[in-house]
Amino acid sequence: MHITVSGKQLELSDSLRHRVSTMLDTIARKYFGDALEANVTFSRARSFFTCDINMHAGRGLTLRGEGEAADANSAFDDAAEHIAKRLRRYRRRVNEHARDLAGRDEREPVEPAQHYILRQQDEHDEPAEEGAQDAEAVQTHFATVIAENPAVIVRLTVCEAVMRMDLADQPVVMFRNSVTGQFNVVYRRQDGHIGWIDPAAD
Repeated sequence: MHITVSGKQLELSDSLRHRVSTMLDTIARKYFGDALEANVTFSRARSFFTCDINMHAGRGLTLRGEGEAADANSAFDDAAEHIAKRLRRYRRRVNEHARDLAGRDEREPVEPAQHYILRQQDEHDEPAEEGAQDAEAVQTHFATVIAENPAVIVRLTVCEAVMRMDLADQPVVMFRNSVTGQFNVVYRRQDGHIGWIDPAAD
């Protein structure tokens, strides 16, 4: 697994880099077999350190953990423990589905997509004209595309989509339902429950 360890305006020791790489490689081998890559970023805010881990365990499968502490090693331990807790919670499902999901991603074509982040209109910006087309209204209300990243839409069951959403600590996941063939969305509601949008349902 390719592991990148970096610091935002922060010098990292060789021993910390080695410790991070060794521990993440152990976690990946234990739960996923052959993870693709991991990016670990350290930063410092006032009197504490933060650590953000993004591990790509397969095409479309991302695992995320965050931590903070008084020193960089403890911040990494906190982030790694968040990952471990999610993996222990879903260990049975991971063991049953992880290899099948990885194999399925290789056998079945994934659908390419594009992920955009838009800057919301400032208060002093001109409002959209009444009757404007949807695309023009969006461009006016969200004046600038500030990030553009490639993405994929994977064929999953609802259970698998929820698992991926929780493992990646994401608020929403779009997928193609492997049962109906339709685009579906699962998302985390404000009350803590899971929402599921299925256009194929009556």
